[in-house]
Amino acid sequence: MTIAIPSSEFDTAARPAAGWRRHALILTGVALALLMLFRADAGDLARIWWTSTTFGHCLFIAPVLAWLVWQRRTQLLQVRPVAWWPALALVAAGGFGWLLGDASGVALARHLGLVMMLQGAVVTILGPNVARALLFPLCYAFFLVPFGEGLEPMLQDVTVAMTMPLLHLFGVPAQVDGVLITIPNGYFEVAEACSGAKFVIAMVAYGALVANVCFVSWGRRAAFMAVAVIVPVIANGLRAFGTIYAAHLTSVEQATGMDHIVYGWVFFGLVMAAVIAIGWRWFDRAPDDPIFDPTTLQTAPKRWIDALLAGALVLTIAAIFPAWSGAVAGRAQMLPSVISLPDVPGWQRTDMSVRAAWSPYYPGADHFLIGRYSDGSGASVDLAIAVFGSQREGKELVSFGTGVLRQDDIWVRIDDLPDLAGGSAMRITAPGPVERQVVTWYRVGDVLTHNDKMVKLATLRAKLLGGPQRAVAVHISAEVQPGVDTNAVIERFAHALGPIDKVADHAAGMNR
Repeated sequence: MTIAIPSSEFDTAARPAAGWRRHALILTGVALALLMLFRADAGDLARIWWTSTTFGHCLFIAPVLAWLVWQRRTQLLQVRPVAWWPALALVAAGGFGWLLGDASGVALARHLGLVMMLQGAVVTILGPNVARALLFPLCYAFFLVPFGEGLEPMLQDVTVAMTMPLLHLFGVPAQVDGVLITIPNGYFEVAEACSGAKFVIAMVAYGALVANVCFVSWGRRAAFMAVAVIVPVIANGLRAFGTIYAAHLTSVEQATGMDHIVYGWVFFGLVMAAVIAIGWRWFDRAPDDPIFDPTTLQTAPKRWIDALLAGALVLTIAAIFPAWSGAVAGRAQMLPSVISLPDVPGWQRTDMSVRAAWSPYYPGADHFLIGRYSDGSGASVDLAIAVFGSQREGKELVSFGTGVLRQDDIWVRIDDLPDLAGGSAMRITAPGPVERQVVTWYRVGDVLTHNDKMVKLATLRAKLLGGPQRAVAVHISAEVQPGVDTNAVIERFAHALGPIDKVADHAAGMNR
């Protein structure tokens, strides 16, 4: 089949640089316009890269992307850019993903959607041939998105499982309770920051780059990626053991102070060097080998359009989703001006605990109350209720650093417990030590759940499909006392309190 090619788009065969200049200028303008249109999310990404120790490596991804493109510059100039309208589907998919993230309060989805829209703009304006030439840089751009924090609980458990046998092997009388490791002269929390997740996340990005640049064989690439994940996990377990063992020999203060310096500045670099050293002898790509063959990317694509029109369509499609979000954002539940904690049969209000103050953290809530109840026989529980008329950025029922534990709280999670009375249960501790059990429920729209992911899905459904917009968190907590069955106390209070969905609805001004 012969395709007619107008001179305006393809007469640059003898002048490839001129064609590239036009398309590159249009792409630059469209990319800047997208970043301005979604400036809140672009700014949020930059803030996370700059302030988060877990995602500080993302600061290097953009320069790496520029270097990867520069690596291909000679071959790229031999491939004509041609605007290609089917790639607008990628822009639309990214925009819809952004909308879902905005409606459900999932920052990961918004950030991923923005990156996909930028990728879609590249493919739309430069065409499928250039996209194939830039396939790895385009895919590597996904590492601009902060992701992987969900690995932390699993890696905490792995670190504890590695550390305890080593401590016993070296004669340290250590005991473990969840993520707390106790030795005679102190105790250590294998916290999220100590799980090695930030190390693994950075090493995955690093390993993917090395696997592409230094290997041709897919088998060797897969093996190197496995090494890039396994070695830092093992190294982090050895680091945790070394820190606790050093504390056993000296003091907790000396060991932990040295650990932060060594881990932050030396240990990470040594493990990166070790991973490269392991893979070095199997590198099978010469530094001067061409990345791709431009002669295989000369077929004129079907369904082309003018580059300027392509840029306009990219921006038009992308703009639909913030407009849609704005139309949805106006829905909010009318809340009572004042709320109060319920009366609970058989339980009376009493003073809060003075052993170690605890309160869930909901800075964006429209209403928040917490109070203590006693049954007169020595059993006491705390009831906390947070009410949101609607959710948006900064006013979310479930988000990082909110809920049972705030960031940098004196309270730390020991472990998760089996569900209790239909809610998710957690055991936490504060210096003293003082232990608590906390049971949590969430009410979003017409859904009652204790699952964070279900909260996001229910929020998404309420925002996009209508229905009650209010969101409520209910927590019942009790201090752990010697000889007292804490589970039984919480269950007894929850039974007297009544159905949690009715409690939440009443707090939000419904069913009055």
